[in-house]
Amino acid sequence: MTDRLTVTLTKAGRTKIRYPAELVADTGTRITVRAPWAAPGVRDFGFVRFEPGDVFTEHFWRDRWYAVKEVRTSGGVLKGWYCDVTRPAVVEDGVITVEDLDLDLWVSADGSSVLRLDEDEFAASGLAGTDPEAAAEAVRALDALEAQARSAAGLAALPA
Repeated sequence: MTDRLTVTLTKAGRTKIRYPAELVADTGTRITVRAPWAAPGVRDFGFVRFEPGDVFTEHFWRDRWYAVKEVRTSGGVLKGWYCDVTRPAVVEDGVITVEDLDLDLWVSADGSSVLRLDEDEFAASGLAGTDPEAAAEAVRALDALEAQARSAAGLAALPA
């Protein structure tokens, strides 16, 4: 596998974002890449700002329904973890493809803030009606991520 990959995040059959990333590790089950903030400009969520220079170390699993992204400033200061609930990653021909299922989790660097995000978007997506098994997996994944985030080991233990 190449040291350079492309991450493709899809949603409802369309590409949401594509960006280059550098391979950090591939265990066969989990693939870890590093990439700079890929969207144009600053994105202020209120609880965190993603901005040019931020570095994302992203962990994708071929057998889990989520991706965990450690977010640091350009100076290496940990901002926190942004978790996307997705279908398991498909890695093929230098491309990591994951399908966004709307649910997200944010965990601050000190672990004091654990926020479930976009549950309204998930409900509005209709996935529970069109693919109830995937919807159930998505909810289980969000619950598991939140439980891990609130545990003593935190999200940093997931890639270990």
